[in-house]
Amino acid sequence: MLRNAIVIGALGVALGAGIVVAGDRADTSGTRGYDADNTGKNVRDRDDRAVTPGDQGGSAADRELTANIRKAIVDDDSLSTNAHNVKIVTNNGVVTLRGPVKSESERATVVAKAQHVAGVKRVDNQLEVEHD
Repeated sequence: MLRNAIVIGALGVALGAGIVVAGDRADTSGTRGYDADNTGKNVRDRDDRAVTPGDQGGSAADRELTANIRKAIVDDDSLSTNAHNVKIVTNNGVVTLRGPVKSESERATVVAKAQHVAGVKRVDNQLEVEHD
């Protein structure tokens, strides 16, 4: 019984850490077979003017705005997984949206959802439409 609890606990820790266990091997790369080269975007984010999640405001109001925008986006099942996972950074009521979306209409929908959350002063739309 104790052995089973230890194995289940270890599996939970491995899955929580992003490790994929397959047979006797574990994939700790986190890529799961996808191209993980974000070099161009990482270089772009080094610019002092680039807003990153580290710029999230620490006030309760900014955290609440971010949470409310995320909820509005995630609650819309018509949006893609990428849209559900855009970066939302709020600082002093100014919201920056970054990341890929599937189309111009999806981009407009995400921006509109952010603009309609009470307390948002301005939305800086930095969303990118994916190109196949």
